[in-house]
Amino acid sequence: MSAPDLKAKVRALPDKPGVYLMKDRLGQIIYVGKAKSLKRRVASYFIRSRAAVAQPKIRALIDLIYDFDIIEVRSEPEALLLEGKLIKEWKPRYNTDFVDDKRFLLVRVDVASELPRFALTRLRKEDTARYFGPFPHSGMLRKTLAQMRRQYGVLLGDARPQPMPDGRWQLYDDVRAELYGHENLVTAQAYRARVEAAATFLEGKSREWLESLRAEMQASAAAQEYEKAAELRDVVFALEKTLLKTRHFERAPDVFRTDTVALESLREVLHLSALPARMECFDISHISGTFVVASMVHFHDGRPDKNEYRRFQIRSFIGNDDFRAMEEVVGRRYQRLVHEGKTLPELIVIDGGRGQVGAALKAFLALDLKPPALIGLAKKHETIIFADEREPLNLPLNHPGLNLLQRIRDEAHRFANTYNADLRSRKIRESVLDGFEGLGAKRRAVLLEHFGSIERLRAASPEKIAEVEGFGPKLAAELHTYLHQKSSSE
Repeated sequence: MSAPDLKAKVRALPDKPGVYLMKDRLGQIIYVGKAKSLKRRVASYFIRSRAAVAQPKIRALIDLIYDFDIIEVRSEPEALLLEGKLIKEWKPRYNTDFVDDKRFLLVRVDVASELPRFALTRLRKEDTARYFGPFPHSGMLRKTLAQMRRQYGVLLGDARPQPMPDGRWQLYDDVRAELYGHENLVTAQAYRARVEAAATFLEGKSREWLESLRAEMQASAAAQEYEKAAELRDVVFALEKTLLKTRHFERAPDVFRTDTVALESLREVLHLSALPARMECFDISHISGTFVVASMVHFHDGRPDKNEYRRFQIRSFIGNDDFRAMEEVVGRRYQRLVHEGKTLPELIVIDGGRGQVGAALKAFLALDLKPPALIGLAKKHETIIFADEREPLNLPLNHPGLNLLQRIRDEAHRFANTYNADLRSRKIRESVLDGFEGLGAKRRAVLLEHFGSIERLRAASPEKIAEVEGFGPKLAAELHTYLHQKSSSE
């Protein structure tokens, strides 16, 4: 196969924003970059005068470029976000490390220790410790750790606990013990329960900061402060990665498992007639009313059962209405279970407050179906909302039942956001078809349904495209040429 004519490809590039992917002779992606103008940015790699003065790393990159692809998008902020997603996905060798943890503070918990402590560090090691972060605002983080120590009675890095003859530990001196107001003599096992609760609290704070960072990133991109937006994007992705990791701390084999305890405490506090061995949780995700999707996750005996996870696109309306979306997906889920002759879970959890719970209850009424135990978990104060006349309930933040509800809620939120991001990324890739004249929404849908993805469409020959209903040889050939001018395939 002859080498691609890179000069011809550069001349055919659009003067529009997008992302470019540099490839070596083996077809491996070695660099991902964004551009306000794909034509000008990609062309700059092949100008001799530029190459002569480039840094050694850039010269080495240019020497390895054998081919390139592009993905055209609608705006530079969209290119910024897509660039970050693709760098995460492909990890190209000539992109700088996506996040340098040394720049920002992390919280490290050595779970292998008998008494794990929360300490600050700037280096993430490949060890058994649990890490939270990175956090760009050190002052806020230090205040949060101080609050966490007072609230949960956990140890920070400067603590010096003392072993006692009866096997318990004295966590603090008398002055600090009186200040924090917690039991000061505890067993290692009891202390680990505090660590679990504090970790849940810290994750909650991390999620609050994550939303704030996302908003700041979007504002910087809108203001064309792209360097700042890219730095914030790196922190956002790193923090998201931290929050996706498992929340469970390692435990010694002889320590009893907490799942049954959590289920039993949940049954008791919610006044359930049976142990909630099967729990399902729903969450709605959208971006300003677009790409509205929902997720449902299933826990069995307190642990995720991913084979039972489900995700939904909203069918009954277009727009931003969390209540209608919740009513639709809850109705679809349990109508299907009843139709298949399957039993309903012992507990349904809704990510949201009174309105979302009411919408879920409305779905059961429309099906003329008696709902199982149904509650909502409102994020602001982790308030449990009941579907009946009971008053809202706030449990202690270290309550094992609440911690289990938080885990299933957070997993539903993660699953919904992942689906939303996948749809948005697919939409960005498919937007390349917008510029091809004569291709309406109906024929575009038929085309994508036939091939399954824009990547498979690009790889198809004109003859294969002509097999799709509504596409003759001439239109198929024109589309094939257009796609290869926009973003050539191997």
